[in-house]
Amino acid sequence: MKKITKQKMILLIAGLLLVLLVMHPQIVLLDGDHTIDSELALFIVPDIEKCYSNANDGLYMKDGKDDFSHEQNLMIFDNRNVLIMGCGHAGVVNILEKAVAYKPEVCVGGYHLWNAINKKSASDELLEDIATELAKYSINYYTCHCTGQKAYDYLSRQLPNMSYLSCGDSVEI
Repeated sequence: MKKITKQKMILLIAGLLLVLLVMHPQIVLLDGDHTIDSELALFIVPDIEKCYSNANDGLYMKDGKDDFSHEQNLMIFDNRNVLIMGCGHAGVVNILEKAVAYKPEVCVGGYHLWNAINKKSASDELLEDIATELAKYSINYYTCHCTGQKAYDYLSRQLPNMSYLSCGDSVEI
């Protein structure tokens, strides 16, 4: 009988767990936009060209540069419509252009304008373009870590409705 290495056993167990997880009735794999119920909707943003942040240039998938088409944004419909967008790799401007159909009043997420690899922020020109686009909406913006301090400082000077969230902060909506 052939002996199975610890590494192969771990891979085998992980594969079996993944198969069981995918087959679980409460797990739904999605492709594209999805309305969960009257209070929740998920959507993706396939077009990422407008106000593109070069902070994304170092992010890859198995088959090449990441296009972020797999990243989901969450709309919560309650007393106020809230957009949750994670790190916003698709670009806050592109995400908002698609989210406008849901009428968000609050936007929470990072804008991914800080490149942690080369320690550089987005250019002032890009920040100005983003500020111009965000000013078109009557939305309260809450951004966080991957926006970067320089970008946040610039945007918050242009947009009085922009606030910064640190880990552990809370916002009453």
